[in-house]
Formats: sequence, structure tokens, C-alpha cells
Amino acid sequence: MPQTDPTPTPAAASARPPAQRVLDRMGALLSLLVERPVSLYAAAVLRIGYGLLYLVFLLREFPHRDEIWGPGSPWTPALAEQLFDQTGWASVLTLSDSRAYFEVCYAAAVLTSALFMLGWRTRAVSVLFAVVVASFHARAIFMTDGGDNLILLMSVYLVFTACGRHWSLDAHRNRGPAADGGRPGSRFHDFRRTAGTVLHNCAMLVIAAQVCFLYGSAGLYKVQGSSWSNGTALHYVLNLELFRPWPALSLMLDEHPVVIAIAGYLTVLLQVAFPFVLFGRLKYPVLTMLLGLHVAIAVLLGLPLFSAVMIVADAVFLPDRFYRSLGRLRPRTLRAAGSGKRPDPARRQSALVPAQTHPGG
Repeated sequence: MPQTDPTPTPAAASARPPAQRVLDRMGALLSLLVERPVSLYAAAVLRIGYGLLYLVFLLREFPHRDEIWGPGSPWTPALAEQLFDQTGWASVLTLSDSRAYFEVCYAAAVLTSALFMLGWRTRAVSVLFAVVVASFHARAIFMTDGGDNLILLMSVYLVFTACGRHWSLDAHRNRGPAADGGRPGSRFHDFRRTAGTVLHNCAMLVIAAQVCFLYGSAGLYKVQGSSWSNGTALHYVLNLELFRPWPALSLMLDEHPVVIAIAGYLTVLLQVAFPFVLFGRLKYPVLTMLLGLHVAIAVLLGLPLFSAVMIVADAVFLPDRFYRSLGRLRPRTLRAAGSGKRPDPARRQSALVPAQTHPGG
């Protein structure tokens, strides 16, 4: 009896009722959501990037920590508590006015950021990292900007991801089949693996949606402004004293109004079009141009932390095969460097001198 292929042909699939096709797509989406975690390397990049950025941020503000978050801040813990009663925020930094308590909290924040970046006990440390970011954010909320808001959201989202599966100390330690917890084949193991996969995939979807919403809303907000529509917005930005770390460079660029206008229109176009190009070939050129945009913002406007936060967020849209290719690039580089090494003098001499043999041998 001949065997028939159960897989429907494209013609048979198109002949199905619309409701059936919708159900099939929903089933495929559900399978993708449950069967395996997606974008594990992107999650690792987000963990490393935001852990490193917050560590650098805390170390950079170390000389000013007391004036920003400590007992010596003009925004006292009592004032912060009054604001918390209205906004619902909370911070571990306001639990005590003791300077020793604050120094311990600051040291713990630095250590937590470093461990989160390295991926040590990532499940537990990710929760501590989110608490650290939320506490410092709420303690000095009037000194935050868009980069601080985004890193706060990302720290919460990363709690639900499997961001320690790659490029982490956990990945080096957990090599066995029981890395997911429980005995392989047991119901608890299967349930934990499935629940972790669903949470990870949903969190990565939320992260991607958050970045798309950020770009789209920023572009649509710019469209409503007259200065962006007539191409003069960047002219005014370059002449703001607060955002001009290199005045000579800003003035030099401001002398080319046509280039400034084109850059402004391109910025709006990239931000508005970004959510619509993620599933096509234009994704990589757009991400490359956005990288250049953020580098320009960091240099011209003096906002390196904000630009770095956005660059790390954009990494969520790069597929795992891209990061795996980067991992394979390192051994090739090392092999190429090794092949270019100068030979050992002893080996070189032995290669030039022919082997001595006995007479008649």
C-alpha cells in the first residue's frame, strides 16, 4: 500500500477555509512559543550590556554618590518617602538615614551589577539587579532621563528571560542535562523547562515590542513638530549650551544647513519606519543607520549612556546565527594570528640543516 505524505501541499493549504488557516497559524505560533527559547544570544547580549552599563554608571558617579542618592542629597529620604506615597514607588535606599547603610547598599549595587554582567546565578541575581536599578532610579527620580527609564524597564523584563544560557559563568558551570533543574524526563523537569521557555519567549517579545514602541512614538512625536517638518530641529539642538560638549564641532556642522535638514528628515524616517522593516531585508541597513545615529548623539549631544542603552536594546533584533558567527570568528582570528607567528629559531635551524646519516646507511 503506498504511503501518502500527511504534509499538505501549498495548493491544499490555500484551499482551506480562512478560519482553519487562522487556527493553523495560531497553532504554529503556540508551538514556537512553547517548544524552544528564542534569541538566547540576544538575551545574553542584553544582560552583559546593561550590567556593564550600570556598573560603569555607578563607578562614574562614585565621587558624587552622597549628593545624588545618599543622606547628603538635597532630596532627602523624607522628601522621597512623601513622593513615594503619591506615586507608589519604593527604594531600599530610604529604609535608613545611616551613612554606613548607604555605603553598604552602594557596594552591594556595584557587586550585583558585576555579577549580573558575568552571569553568576543569573536567575537570582537578575532579581537583585532589577531591585537595585529601581531603587536608585526612584531615589533620585528627578535626575533621570530616557536612558534611565529604558534600562529600568529592561532590568525588569530580563528577570523573566533565560539570559544566562550563553556567555555566562552559569553556562560554564552547567554543562550537564540537569541544568534546567530536576531529573531529566520527570514531570517537574518538563514543566519547569516549558514554563521557563514560555516566560523567556514572552519577555523577549515584550522587549522587542518596547523598542518598537519607543522608536515609533518618538518618530510620530517629531512629525507633529514644525521644526522637524521644516528641517531646522537639529539646528536648534546643536546650539543648546546644555547639549554641546564640543562647541567647535557643533558650530562646524551647523554651517551646513542642507546636511542638517537631511539628517533630521532621515532621523524621523528611520524611527517611524523601524517597526515595519523588522521582518524584511531592510532591517540590517536600518539597524546600521540607527547605530550611526546613536553614536552621533553620544558625541554631539554628550549623551553616551543614553546612546549605549539604545544600542544594546537594538541588539535584540539580531538573530542567534549572527552571534554564533561572531563566536566562530574568534577561533578563526586566533588561528590566523597563530599561522602568522615567527618560527622558533631552533626549529628553523633544524629545518635548514639536513639530517646526518651514517656512511652506508
